[in-house]
Amino acid sequence: MTTTYEDTKQQLLDAILIHVPFDGWSEASFRAAILDCNMDDTLARAICPRGAVDLALAFHARGDAAMEDRLKSSDLSELKFRERIAAAVRFRLEAVPDKELFRRGMTLFSLPTHAADGAKALWQTCDLIWDTLGDSSDDVSWYTKRATLSGVYSSTLLFWLGDDSPDHQKTWEFLDRRIDNVMQFEKIKAQVNDNPLFKPFLAVPNWLAGQVKAPTKIRADLPGMLNPRK
Repeated sequence: MTTTYEDTKQQLLDAILIHVPFDGWSEASFRAAILDCNMDDTLARAICPRGAVDLALAFHARGDAAMEDRLKSSDLSELKFRERIAAAVRFRLEAVPDKELFRRGMTLFSLPTHAADGAKALWQTCDLIWDTLGDSSDDVSWYTKRATLSGVYSSTLLFWLGDDSPDHQKTWEFLDRRIDNVMQFEKIKAQVNDNPLFKPFLAVPNWLAGQVKAPTKIRADLPGMLNPRK
């Protein structure tokens, strides 16, 4: 059986996970993973040029994939849309096998040199949630939905890391409150937009917002395209 690039990367990822709780997503953990896999150092560094950083991002992507699979296999048809969002966030957090792995990742991506990678990973998670739930917006709301969810998800994640309640019940209650806050804000925003007294003042801002379009996404299933899920 042929071993692919992605297979080898996942092998390294599996190997590093037992070292991360002790040494973090660090060079020491990466070297230990290479030894555990009995892998050539040059090959490992060709696959992961940034070492443990690349594996930390692969770990995040693995959690996103698990969340996506669970969303697609779950029957959410009876849930309100806000409940589907809450379920997606919960599925994402429950995809983490060990909080310490995530905690160490947050430490890594809080460093200035890797902060952009962390922000991108967070955005990709929220983008995946909206896409999987069927969001078809192509205007400025594409951005506002993902930005709002990023705030909800990141604050819930921080609460979850410190939550020791049974089945993380306090976290899910916190998540519901955060979504309630967002829904209340959206309700007020809609009332303002519908108020004829404000329409003259909102004409220009609304026109500008109407010029913003969602980015064009490249399909990964076209011939010649690299699909990271394969």
